[in-house]
Amino acid sequence: MLEGSCLCGRVRWRFDAVPAGATACHCTACRRYGVLWIYGHEGEDGHVFGETAVYTRGEGSSLAFHFCPGCGCLTHWRGQRLLDDGRRRLAVNLRLVPDPEEAAAIPIDHFDGL
Repeated sequence: MLEGSCLCGRVRWRFDAVPAGATACHCTACRRYGVLWIYGHEGEDGHVFGETAVYTRGEGSSLAFHFCPGCGCLTHWRGQRLLDDGRRRLAVNLRLVPDPEEAAAIPIDHFDGL
């Protein structure tokens, strides 16, 4: 299990699975945020606690980026639509673990998306 939180502690997340890897996405949004994503499903292996502000990249966007309204940390993204199996994709920002050593052994994949 991994846990993370924003700077002020208003938004926290818990990831119940052992991630096989993390992704350093280099799309136009993620490269600006400087995040490392670990992926799961909402309420299954990924859990977020606390109220967030949301940013989506235009109409029809497939995911929404969630931020702490207090300190501005990007905590996670959430799929806008349910998958065919009724689950919702969720990725949490691995950079928010309190001790970077907790995540040091997780391999990082680099994705050069748009």
